[in-house]
Amino acid sequence: MSTHDVDGLNAGYARALLDEYLENPEAVPSEWRALFESGDSQLVATHPGIKRLLELLPRDGGNGANGGATAAPPAPEPASVDSTQALDPQLLGGVAAAMALVKAHRTHGHLAARLDPLGSEPVGDPSLEPLRLEPKLTPELQARIPASYLRVHVPGTTLADVLPKLGETYCGTIAYELEHLSDHQQRVWLRQAIESGRYRQSLSADEKKTLFRRLCEVEGMERFLRKRFLGQKQFSLEGLDVMIPMLDETIELASEAGAHEVVMGMAHRGRLNVLAHTIGMPYEYILREFEGERTIEAVASDPEGGTGDVKYHLAAHGTRTTANGKVGVRLVANPSHLEAVDPVVVGRTRAEQTDRSTRNGAHDPSVALAVLLHGDAAFAGQGVVAETFNVHDLAGYSTGGTLHLITNNQIGFTTDPNEGRSTRYSSDLAKGFDVPIIHVNADDPEASIAAVRLSMAYRRRFGQDVVIDLVGYRRFGHNEQDEAAYTQPLMVEQITAHASVRELYEEQLIAEGVLTRDEAEGFVSEVESVLRAAHERLKASFGDASASKVEHDGAIPRSTTAEPVTAVAADTLRGLTDELLSTPDDFTVHPKLAKQLERRRTALAEGGIDWGQAESLAFASLLVDGIPIRLTGQDSQRGTFSQRHLVLHDVQTGETYTPMQHLEEAHASFEVYNSPLSEYACMGFEYGYSAAAPEALVLWEAQYGDFANGAQIVIDQFISSALSKWRETSRLTLLLPHGYEGNGPEHSSARLERFLQLAAQENIRIANCTTAAQYFHLLRRQALDATARPLVVVTPKGLLRLKEATSTLADLADGGFRPVLDDPRAEKDAVRRLVLCSGKIYYDVVGHEARTQAGSVAVARIEQLYPFPTQDAAEVVASYPALDEVVWVQEEPQNMGPWRSLRHRLEEAAAGVPLRFAGRPWRASPSEGYPTAHLIEQDRIVREALTV
Repeated sequence: MSTHDVDGLNAGYARALLDEYLENPEAVPSEWRALFESGDSQLVATHPGIKRLLELLPRDGGNGANGGATAAPPAPEPASVDSTQALDPQLLGGVAAAMALVKAHRTHGHLAARLDPLGSEPVGDPSLEPLRLEPKLTPELQARIPASYLRVHVPGTTLADVLPKLGETYCGTIAYELEHLSDHQQRVWLRQAIESGRYRQSLSADEKKTLFRRLCEVEGMERFLRKRFLGQKQFSLEGLDVMIPMLDETIELASEAGAHEVVMGMAHRGRLNVLAHTIGMPYEYILREFEGERTIEAVASDPEGGTGDVKYHLAAHGTRTTANGKVGVRLVANPSHLEAVDPVVVGRTRAEQTDRSTRNGAHDPSVALAVLLHGDAAFAGQGVVAETFNVHDLAGYSTGGTLHLITNNQIGFTTDPNEGRSTRYSSDLAKGFDVPIIHVNADDPEASIAAVRLSMAYRRRFGQDVVIDLVGYRRFGHNEQDEAAYTQPLMVEQITAHASVRELYEEQLIAEGVLTRDEAEGFVSEVESVLRAAHERLKASFGDASASKVEHDGAIPRSTTAEPVTAVAADTLRGLTDELLSTPDDFTVHPKLAKQLERRRTALAEGGIDWGQAESLAFASLLVDGIPIRLTGQDSQRGTFSQRHLVLHDVQTGETYTPMQHLEEAHASFEVYNSPLSEYACMGFEYGYSAAAPEALVLWEAQYGDFANGAQIVIDQFISSALSKWRETSRLTLLLPHGYEGNGPEHSSARLERFLQLAAQENIRIANCTTAAQYFHLLRRQALDATARPLVVVTPKGLLRLKEATSTLADLADGGFRPVLDDPRAEKDAVRRLVLCSGKIYYDVVGHEARTQAGSVAVARIEQLYPFPTQDAAEVVASYPALDEVVWVQEEPQNMGPWRSLRHRLEEAAAGVPLRFAGRPWRASPSEGYPTAHLIEQDRIVREALTV
């Protein structure tokens, strides 16, 4: 390798490798290591101190040797160091020790940082102590070591000059963990930004006064609420008061970077303060919630059937005016499952950043910022945090960097950190996802602002997540009715004697001459006066009915009864099929797959439109109608059962092509992504996306239906109950493969009974279709219905290619979705038993050998399970005048599946005709684990259903 290889066009790459070499020689390829150690490069010559060290390395083949390479002539010595000094073995060892000391500060400085406002002694680390190194870095030796050799960015000419500054930088009230990052460029950028103090400039006097006033407002509100509403829960922010000015700074910087929306998620602690001071909700609204707890109106049901939620779970949206214009700030509703809101926030943010008028959903991360406020115990303890981090840099999920702020009060309810996690810091989880961590003492407001500035600059530069660990305390118990001293008496004693951050900052500003005592007391009094006036206005309005009515943001209409038109003209479907089967001339589809896809053209003319083709035509027709579509899930591009193939792969180049994104008449985006092997965060993400994109059809597909139970919290706390709790709904569609195929308990049941148990007040829709056309119309109805509701589709496995489940072009071009399908071959007057079923079991019944002898048995299908089509079902039953009984048949055990939830509806439809059950008996597990046992049980169920 020649000098020109590193000193020409490749100099930048070589410089990066040299930096890597200086950290760890074994980390670079051997040929580059040899070049650096030979000195045959102007690049190395620009580092004279390194040059001198390399010249003195042994050349006998030992560690760092360069074989037979000839050393280049020595570079000129720095003017401040003569040649005798440079060759001094003690100085040479001192430089090596000094470099180790610098690295120790960068890597372990946080262990000696003063991060705890309550004053606990940091653990420290021996590598940070100059006299513990070899040779000992005495003050005299430190004064002889030129700082230029150490590649530090703090000012100073010798180690003696820079060492105190390194200590202030890495071991003060703010500390950093960044050396775990795998990206060299990010590490170098962060070191330079941190050590130069670029983002920790002193605040001006006006900025300090503004910061102090904000702390007065934060503390003043908390104290006012506690004093006026003794014993009521408020989940006080005190001990982490600086969080509010940190959010102020975040919003300003987000706006400066181009954001017009900031989406936030947090649990209950400090939420009321965020509502007032970050969102901008008037004090009266918040005070009304406290006063309302004394009135019957506060617990009365909403006129539209909602039951509401506690005040510290509710969503809010406001508009902030910044130096760069107006910014929307949204606080997302969340349950008491502390971190469940994390993926929802990220999903909403992604929706805000996506231009759904483009074919592929163009993504611009600068448009919106996601901010997640975590609790320290929850951050370490809740698995959804890791799942959310795992998607942060994936193509279909990235938001260009989420700001994570851990509100660390050093306790989880009553649990100490050593009982709640196995790591030193609550933030340690983030290290596994290549995320930098900034620790900061919550009693240092200016350092806290600096942490935000560095974080936002890093996000803007690299588009990556960053974590701020804001270390504070909790001045009171978990809530205002809890006595913290029962379990943490020593900590409570410390906190009681500890001044608030407002009081500490006040003394600092007075000492600096920025503020007078009278000015400080005036700020405090003014805040209290504003709160008192707001409370008086509220109490004066109690007799005014119009004043007491608070408008709800995002109210939705009642469920519509008007069915949208879901049929699509036959010519349109033919044209869409041609486009979906077209690929570029230089693109080679797998020959086997090409034949399968080509059959779709034949199916339009001859019949046999299967599930995958019907779905593709539904998607394509919706895109032409201007409806954006997003589909994600494990292996959803191809389909778990190789039935979909929305993304084609060139067998020669590996390139991909998505025909759905190239439809000539499409006016909306089509996004399809394979998801990570996760359900909780991924379903939460899509819920958030769909809530922020009500015009879009957003679908999440489980690899197998029962896998959805990995996201049960999202299903329980968001999908099924958000309408009632928060007046929030979406069109999120869950595709859950279901059907007993003899593959064991975990690949049979989508746990349909759980969704039916959660169904009430028309909160969701649940369907179990039996034909491709029904699925086609169902998807189009879901997208076009004026009333948005989540949809649960129990999708098939065996029916995907079953000939009897296919449809014709006329089925798609005419009619619509039918909630109930009657038996098309029944002789009504001769029927004595009506079998009702749903989904795949229908084909097991009508295809059984006993069916031909059961002439007095009719088999009808309930395609929509909720809202239950009571009238349609009753009309079907009434059409059989000689009925003796109605039998509900299902594959699932009697304590699972639809039976227990639908029995009362079926009895109503039967109108007095006896009703009985045929299916598996009560079981703890959904199905048999052995294929033979499964076949025997399936046969028994069908024979019981058909035998009169």
